[in-house]
Amino acid sequence: MEIVDYLRVARRRLWVLLGVPLAAALAVGLFVGLSPQRYTATCYVAAPALVGGAAAQQYTGTQAASQFVAAFKAAATSPKVLDQVAADTGVAAGTLRDGLAVAQVGASSQLTLTYEAAKRTTVEPVLTATARRALDFLFSSQVNIATEQVDAASADVTSATAAIADWEKTNKVSQPDKLYQATLTEIAALRQQKLSMEAVGNSRAVAAATAALDAAQKRLDALGPKLPDYQSLLAQRDAATGALSQARQGLQGARAQAQAADPAQVASVGDVRAVSRVRALATTVLPAAAGGLLLAVLLVVVLELLARRAAPAAAPSQAPVLSRAA
Repeated sequence: MEIVDYLRVARRRLWVLLGVPLAAALAVGLFVGLSPQRYTATCYVAAPALVGGAAAQQYTGTQAASQFVAAFKAAATSPKVLDQVAADTGVAAGTLRDGLAVAQVGASSQLTLTYEAAKRTTVEPVLTATARRALDFLFSSQVNIATEQVDAASADVTSATAAIADWEKTNKVSQPDKLYQATLTEIAALRQQKLSMEAVGNSRAVAAATAALDAAQKRLDALGPKLPDYQSLLAQRDAATGALSQARQGLQGARAQAQAADPAQVASVGDVRAVSRVRALATTVLPAAAGGLLLAVLLVVVLELLARRAAPAAAPSQAPVLSRAA
């Protein structure tokens, strides 16, 4: 077919090409125009202290801002947060999921949380509750984890200290490591004293020093086999003490992040406004008309195919009539 043929078909089926898109646009326009008024507002979340900076923070590096926005979006739409907001506001979780939207402001760490609903009175409470619950989900949980780590490390220190006390009670000796070192120092002093007395020929002093040396050596021999177990217990207590110190540092950092994520300081909700129907019409009527036009073209093609198939079937039935007339 040539262009003239296409134009002829279009002229013949003009009512289809114009009627279907018009009907689609009119139907969508009526639906938008007669639907209940909807309301929306935007919550701005600006928490620069949570992104970048110290390496101990959750979001660092060149992609920190995008990671924070992605994490906030995932938290705000997670089933746990939606259920919490639903309990706080009385709005169904499905309605919340359909009406919430999170967007990053440029390439910054700031973001916008937008909510649209049919009830004006629910917009501001939903935004406030969602921002608070999402920030708590991201940062308060870190405080809980860090607190549990501190409690576990503290319990390890207590257990190691108790094991040392039990060992000292069982072996009837306190701080054998220090006692061992003191005995070594005493032996060295007694040997020096013995040499000095031998040099001046003081036999009584030499005998006393020898007796003291023998007693000190017996104490040293008795302590020696016990030291490895005791030193092992000391090493366990030192390791537990180091872990407790690190856990306390982590808890301090987590609390600092939670404080920096205080919703009262970093989140602010704008005014609630009515959603423009003109904008809604512009974004729905034109796509509906375009879809209707595509459907009309397909319908014209189907009608033409059916007409072409029907034409050969009608031609033989007219042939006898023409011959008799001749």
